[in-house]
Amino acid sequence: MKLYLNIASRYLTGKKTTNAINIITWISIIGMAIGTAALILILSVFNGFEGLLSGMLSNFNPDVKITLSEGKYTSRDQVQVDRLKGIKGVAQVSFVIEETCFFDYKGSQEVGIIKGVDGNYMQVTGLDSSIILGAAKFGEDTEYGLLGSQMNTKLSVNPADGFATVTAYMPSDEDKGPLAKPFNSLNFYPSGTFSVGGDIDIQYILVNYEAANNLLNLENHFSAIELRLTQDADEKKVMNELQKVLGPKFKISNRYQQDEGFIKIMNIEKWISYLIACLTLMIIAFNLVGSLWMIVLEKKKDIAILKSMGLTKNGIQMIFLLLGLLISFIGMMSGYLLGIFLYWLQKEHGLVSIPDGFLVDAYPIELRMSDFIVVTMTVLVIGLLASLLPSFRAGQVSAFVRQE
Repeated sequence: MKLYLNIASRYLTGKKTTNAINIITWISIIGMAIGTAALILILSVFNGFEGLLSGMLSNFNPDVKITLSEGKYTSRDQVQVDRLKGIKGVAQVSFVIEETCFFDYKGSQEVGIIKGVDGNYMQVTGLDSSIILGAAKFGEDTEYGLLGSQMNTKLSVNPADGFATVTAYMPSDEDKGPLAKPFNSLNFYPSGTFSVGGDIDIQYILVNYEAANNLLNLENHFSAIELRLTQDADEKKVMNELQKVLGPKFKISNRYQQDEGFIKIMNIEKWISYLIACLTLMIIAFNLVGSLWMIVLEKKKDIAILKSMGLTKNGIQMIFLLLGLLISFIGMMSGYLLGIFLYWLQKEHGLVSIPDGFLVDAYPIELRMSDFIVVTMTVLVIGLLASLLPSFRAGQVSAFVRQE
């Protein structure tokens, strides 16, 4: 193998009789470098967006969420709260109730989701770090609500108007007589705005737990239990213990399972973009085919001499396969250097910015070691495939110099 590699590197770096071969070879290396840099940067940008949005959603979602397997809500009497708190690894427990609701603010009307949260909610989630205006006052006061940023915009809430209230309307199932209104209402002042991204900002308004129960004509009911775990907690073990305590009537989800749909969509978009970039790299690899083919034509006499000296057909093919992989490897390493340099520029200086109105000023980016492994395998496989035809042609060269 060492002999084959030495001959291949000699063919790569040695002087060519035709300068066009050197030019095409360098074009192949540069093309591989650009393709490699594009692949690693595409994956890094998607990693950045995934990390950014997942991090923001984690401020809204708890470590573990317990929901009903069937139905919308149930009474807190159905759950032994002390047993939940007694499970090793459970730090905080919060009961919440949510329902689709109709909102009105000074004539602006929208449909969204009202979520009633108790006094432990802010200790369970990291929502306090996502409040961009005002403060959360729903824990102990029924007169205030915290709005998602996009819901705040759709309702045209004026933070300077401290006297205007948001009214939440919910159809009533109770028979109050022919003159009674067929709906319940809840008035509250918008105390602040939060932003965690996605549909949550568009749909959610958070209010006091008891106020939400009253709006729904319920008493001490919940639709979900949200838990924060200790840092040293064994998540899988805690979830198993919770399932034993609660039984099959409840479904238990960790952070990944709560955002599973979002993460799957992000991964699909990521790998589709990656495949498109791979197709571009395969087109670039045609330069490598042309370069190797021209080297084979130039080295016919050398190949004939090597064959007459006893080198087999497979040995000749191995030389040109290694030559193609060598060109791909040099291009790949150059691409990594280019990609890391562009990554640094984007990370430190925001080379490519995002239009105003988004959560960040520049495209987020994040390098992962697993991406380097994937890109390395991709580039080398494409380089190997591009080398097959020229190496096969090299193996057909006759051992007789005169004939060649």
